Amino acid sequence: MKITKEQVEHVAKLARLAITEQEKSIFSEQLSAILTYVDQLNGLDTSKVEPTSHVISMQNVFREDRVKNCLPREEALAGAPDATEEFFRVPRIIE
Repeated sequence: MKITKEQVEHVAKLARLAITEQEKSIFSEQLSAILTYVDQLNGLDTSKVEPTSHVISMQNVFREDRVKNCLPREEALAGAPDATEEFFRVPRIIE
């Protein structure tokens, strides 16, 4: 499939890119080569290939969830530079 300079200009305009005449020629050739290769791939018979999300099989590597005791509030607030009896105190950012 041949991509014209006008099509490259259109895509560049949509992407708000400023490209030179030399770049238009280069991109036209490169995009044409890419689309030709994709068209070649579309010709392959993939009817017996199962759809996959990954080439190799994936397994969950996360550990099992377990309930644990929480950090006591007093210990959590002990290292805070400014805290009340129940909360961390932070500078006001919205008036």
